[in-house]
Amino acid sequence: MKAACWFGVGDVRVEDVPDPVLLNPRDAIVKVTLSAICGSDLHLYNGYIPTMAEGDILGHEFMGEVVEKGEGVRNLQIGDRVVVPFTIACGACFFCKRGLVSLCDNSNPNAWMAEKLYGYSGSGLFGYSHMMGGYAGGQAQYVRVPFADVGPVKVPAGLTDEQVLFLSDIFPTGYMAAENCGIQDGDVIAVWGCGPVGLMAIRSAFLLGASRVIAIDEVAPRLEAARRIGAETIDFGTEEPSVVERLHQLTYGLGPDACIDAVGLEAHGHSLIAAYDRVKQALRLTTDRPLALRQAIQACRKGGTVSVPGVYGGFIDKAPVGAFFSKGLTLKGGQTHVHRYLAPLLSRIERGEVDPSFVISHRIGIDEVPEAYATFERKADDAIKYVLRP
Repeated sequence: MKAACWFGVGDVRVEDVPDPVLLNPRDAIVKVTLSAICGSDLHLYNGYIPTMAEGDILGHEFMGEVVEKGEGVRNLQIGDRVVVPFTIACGACFFCKRGLVSLCDNSNPNAWMAEKLYGYSGSGLFGYSHMMGGYAGGQAQYVRVPFADVGPVKVPAGLTDEQVLFLSDIFPTGYMAAENCGIQDGDVIAVWGCGPVGLMAIRSAFLLGASRVIAIDEVAPRLEAARRIGAETIDFGTEEPSVVERLHQLTYGLGPDACIDAVGLEAHGHSLIAAYDRVKQALRLTTDRPLALRQAIQACRKGGTVSVPGVYGGFIDKAPVGAFFSKGLTLKGGQTHVHRYLAPLLSRIERGEVDPSFVISHRIGIDEVPEAYATFERKADDAIKYVLRP
């Protein structure tokens, strides 16, 4: 089969690789009908997530048709159309039983690697380094899905692939980010980053009762996409005074009720501190560029919440812990507990409350993936979201 494989920083190739096979009675093989390139895939592309190996198959957002299954998979039938959560969960451990599926204790066979860096391991993830399990990803024609009796959700016949694909990651991720804000009717929410997760967070904040959402980015097509779904915008490339001061102006000195950092470890900026971050990361003296997180902590109103769906890889510098403490903020983050959102968000799609396909900007074939990564990384060609049909 064909698959998009990682071979080093900035080096993604489409290769012929062996077809996956069943390894466990709880496995299924899914023929991928639609996949996507995620913003967090760029952290792999740029070399900021450790334990990648040459030839690793990329991709954690995918859906498709069940073509094989183990004898332990009784909830699915051959031919079922399914969306597969990017977090891999056993369904039976301490954390899974509490709905904290991205913290599953049993799905990461390489947990010791993550423990070395983080102290504990999260769940296994598709296509996202050996530290997160070494599982082959979904930017391929076929995928082995472990714990298939727990993860995949069947797709109703009346919905298209594009309507449901993002249940695999970015819709639940944006929704959980908004839910973590504890939004009350009338709240003002600020969102850093108008990529796909940021746009889903904006849409979800409105679904949960926010009266205003203020979105921060500098890429014109992304800012326009945010405005189309009702957000006010700040262009951090041109806006004066600073983003934090501007947010205080727009909220009459109070600050947003909650702030969402949908950027993560590769935040961009034009200030001296942004240049400091970039130099330290380039020299591998720090792992992350936390500019968006710093601004979110500084901007958020007293007693508010900072929600972090953006991926961070290790350690940050110059964190405003004093502001976090003095303002009594709540900080929430983590990989998405996708499984617990599948049914309610699928119902919202079925009722017509939201169509997640609004983020799609490009539709490609698998042979176009290497160029798509390069274009997406440059934020060129009005790229917001690539979907591919392998």
